[in-house]
This record gives sequence, structure tokens and C-alpha cells, in this order.
Amino acid sequence: MTSGPVTPSSGPTFSDANASVPDPVEVLGATEISRALTRIAHEILERNKGGADLVLLGIPTRGVPLARRLAERLAEVEPGLDAAALVGTLDVTMHRDDLHRQPPRVIGSTNLPDGGIDGRVVVLVDDVLFSGRTIRAALDAISDIGRPRAVQLAALVDRGHRELPIRPDYVGKNLPTSLSERVQVRLAEIDGDDAVVISQPGPTGEARA
Repeated sequence: MTSGPVTPSSGPTFSDANASVPDPVEVLGATEISRALTRIAHEILERNKGGADLVLLGIPTRGVPLARRLAERLAEVEPGLDAAALVGTLDVTMHRDDLHRQPPRVIGSTNLPDGGIDGRVVVLVDDVLFSGRTIRAALDAISDIGRPRAVQLAALVDRGHRELPIRPDYVGKNLPTSLSERVQVRLAEIDGDDAVVISQPGPTGEARA
């Protein structure tokens, strides 16, 4: 008995290299970001009774321009406030708990407004709140430079998945995500436009930029 040639299965086959990846989805545009910052500014003033003792410390990279924008809005609502005098930057590089796992990082600069932070209300400003480890590093950095009366946290996006007991006082948008997704904040001062974009995992399981 003879048999014919074996024919490969005609079922579908897939190649990881050819697997389609959904395009990034914009969840906030320039108008929504502007509205979120305006709302946060009003909430900060309401909670802190006019903001006379406020200091906004932006966490590099995108927390810095966000802090400056918030300061401008605070000054618009409260004419007695000087936007430039409200803002500083806080580098947290040497306080991170992943230095042993990451390539060498460039150490940035910490710049405080005149008068420092002692006895004042410090509002940390960051673009995305995720595990909470960056904010833990920021709290350690603050303890090295002064003793504020209180520390509050403002984040443009809270994507969840906290690993530490840290939660924001002011949030632009709560954005439920999976761990494999990537949330990217784009700001005109750095990236040329304003947007918050969420990317799905690529074929290798890593989120695309």
C-alpha cells in the first residue's frame, strides 16, 4: 500500500514578528490636561487657605514643567502669589532604591525657592504615579534639605499598581492600567505637544513607547 505526500496542516500560523500591536491611545489631550491642572490648582488653594506658605517641588523630568504650570494658575487665582517664587525642583536620584539594578544615572539638581521649605507646605508634583517608589525617594530627599510643616502630592495621572502605602492628594486623572501597559505623558516644554498616551504590550510582551 502506498501513500501520497504528507500535506502540512492548513490551520493558521502566527509569527510573533508579524503580530499586530494596537496603536497607542490618547487618553488626555491638551485641553483635558489644561483643565485638570486648573482644577488641581483650585483644590490646592482650597485646602491650603490661599497658599501663602506653599512650595511646589517638581520631580524631574516632567514634574518640573507641571509644577510651573500649576504655580501660574495659583497666581492667576490668588494675585498675591508670585508664581516664580512658588516653584522649585527636587532631584531624587540618590534616594532611589533601584540604583543597583539600573545603569548609572545623571544626578540632577535640587533648587528651592527663597526661604527654603522649613515650616511650609510642600506639594510634590509628578506626571505619573505608579508604584510609589519615586515618591518614597522624594520624601527621603526632602528630609535631607528641610522640615516642612506638611507634604502633599499632586500627580497628573494615577495609574494604580501601588507597591507602597502612598496616595496622591490631587489627581488629574485616575487611569486603570495593566502592569504591561505603558503610560506616557508628553508636555510641550519637553516633547513639543501635550498628551497622555497609553500603549499596549508589543509582541515580546513589552509595552511600546
